[in-house]
Amino acid sequence: MPNAPAETRESGAPLARAMRPINTVVERWIPSALVFAIILTLVVALLALTVTQTNPVDLVVGWGDGLSGLLAFMTQMALILLLGHMLANTRPVRRLLTRLAALPQTPVQAYLFVFVIAAVASLITWGLGLVVGGLLAREVAASGKERGLRLHFPMLVAAGFSGFVVWHMGYSGSGPLTAATPDSFIAEHLGGQVIPVSETTFALPNIIGAVATIVAVAVALSLVAPRGSDRIVELQFDAREQLVEHEEEVVTPADRIDASRIVTLIVGAALTLYLVVHFVQGGTITLDIVNWSFLALIFLLVRNPFEIIRLTKEAASNVGEILLQFPLYAGILGMMTSSGLIEVLSDAFVAIANPVTFGVLALLSAGLVNFFVPSGGGQFAVQAPILLDAAERIGVDPAIPIMAVAYGDQWTNMIQPFWALALLAIAGLKMRDILGYTTVTLLASGLVFAAVLVVWSL
Repeated sequence: MPNAPAETRESGAPLARAMRPINTVVERWIPSALVFAIILTLVVALLALTVTQTNPVDLVVGWGDGLSGLLAFMTQMALILLLGHMLANTRPVRRLLTRLAALPQTPVQAYLFVFVIAAVASLITWGLGLVVGGLLAREVAASGKERGLRLHFPMLVAAGFSGFVVWHMGYSGSGPLTAATPDSFIAEHLGGQVIPVSETTFALPNIIGAVATIVAVAVALSLVAPRGSDRIVELQFDAREQLVEHEEEVVTPADRIDASRIVTLIVGAALTLYLVVHFVQGGTITLDIVNWSFLALIFLLVRNPFEIIRLTKEAASNVGEILLQFPLYAGILGMMTSSGLIEVLSDAFVAIANPVTFGVLALLSAGLVNFFVPSGGGQFAVQAPILLDAAERIGVDPAIPIMAVAYGDQWTNMIQPFWALALLAIAGLKMRDILGYTTVTLLASGLVFAAVLVVWSL
């Protein structure tokens, strides 16, 4: 789609023109998330040396000792992304998306349909939401073109990415799940206790907030959607990936085992049985349980080991950059803990917040930190200890800082290109092509998040 960016900039949408300066900054000046992690490491080191009594040698030791502090958490986060990508690309899910693409009958219905489906998928797991958003945008665009609908492809892609704005309120929210996981790195900041997801993810304020966010963003997107004679950029070619039947050569007895569905069904059934027993015996949802539920679905949906191996190879490329950043986040946490910087930053937060304003201030700070630490799990590791300490001193329910970090992380993702890259690659667009629309999502969702945290704090 070589002409899409130019046509988008020339379109009559005032918002797209107003966002041009931000587009330029994003495209030219925001470095990779890895570079941000390195810069943040240096910033935290300078802060620790400046405002605490620690010396350079002790700081380096604290950093080095901290590098391995998130290894279990890092594996859990990588699995969520890996398994979400695999689940989205199983044959049943891909075929379902193809059928769904034919449902919208008008352009506005198409944009909102892509958004709502992507949002629901994101609430299930963020990896699934990202991939579904991109795939469904392409499917709807191609299906609409075949049926004579004039669909603005960048708007469809923006709608797909906008669904990601609720991911941290859902089943795979890394912050709430970490707080609910026994012996997690955050447990010491919770007095050795856990906070069950019934008090965070499945708390009534969060459930109402998720629904309200979807409604508010849907209304906002419908208001800015191209209509009538507005210039649009249609899909220039059928960008859908056809469902190719990958047939492996079966020659040896070992090949026949690898081509057998019985093998994967046994594992899927065993995992399902384990999950049923876990919940029947009073078990709760943790990061591990979320991952095993996705793994069970994948084993039940694939046809054989050949397919699951192929899906793993295709998804693995999305995990590498995340894995490399987590030791740096762990090192940052190590420096903050060993130097006492957590207490200093907590003091500063306590000085400006009260029980009612705490949630909104935490949201704003989390939204800002997300620019530098775009991984939800990494951000939670860096920021949650500070906010939990401050919340305890002010007398705020610990669920508030946990969800404030979650909301802030998903909120500014809408104008932070890190997570959009995977979806944009599927769609063949650049961040500047969708930023005007995702900024609308940022504004609409931010109002809801702030309102939810204020009400939750009362």
